[in-house]
Amino acid sequence: MQVHSEKDLSVEAFNELVSDENQLVFVDFYATWCEPCKFLDEILEELAPRVAPTTRFVKLDIDEHPALQKEFTIMSVPTLMIYRKGEQVWRMAGFGLAKEMEEIILKFKI
Repeated sequence: MQVHSEKDLSVEAFNELVSDENQLVFVDFYATWCEPCKFLDEILEELAPRVAPTTRFVKLDIDEHPALQKEFTIMSVPTLMIYRKGEQVWRMAGFGLAKEMEEIILKFKI
């Protein structure tokens, strides 16, 4: 799972990050102080091998990326998004079980 460590990623750089033509890009906006985000990490670690190589996971800490938090109106964490060919096709605040999330990913599979 790719944790994007560059501070305050620009919107343009984010758009480039999610514009993969060959994979879905699953974006997890999180915070290090967020307890539910820590539970989500375990779920995503379990899920990633089941949807590889068609899905790439990207984690963005809202405290390190305030411009993106503002641009995408992230009001709570975790906030999850799926991008297909650069377009957001799904968004959710919170998270579900690994099986439910796998079904959502497969729905949008390229």
